[in-house]
Amino acid sequence: MRWLDNGRLVTRILVSMAGGGGRYELVYSRSVLGHLKAIDRKLHVMIRRELEKQLRVEPLVETKNRKPLRRPVELGADWELRLGPQNRFRAFYRVEPQRREVWVLAIGEKVGNRLVVGGEEIEL
Repeated sequence: MRWLDNGRLVTRILVSMAGGGGRYELVYSRSVLGHLKAIDRKLHVMIRRELEKQLRVEPLVETKNRKPLRRPVELGADWELRLGPQNRFRAFYRVEPQRREVWVLAIGEKVGNRLVVGGEEIEL
């Protein structure tokens, strides 16, 4: 983890892209740390691995579980990734293609038709 100039704490994980096409850097916002505290700790490694697998290559390509949001959410995210058992988790992110960065801004859990992020229900 490191401090950025604007005072926000982020975690940076460098991930090399297959085929030598460069790399995308995953950047986790400080709020994600709090979001993960509301999720069972034994699932944290699975979530991180899935984020790395899904977002390190072509994070702007729509797939079955990766979709652009119809309207940007309050968090500043433009994309949603569904992951985990029965796709019960959601990661919200935006991509800075010129800088080759993926900003993971929120991680939540679907409970029925509700989305809970950091222990609080949010509306999309």
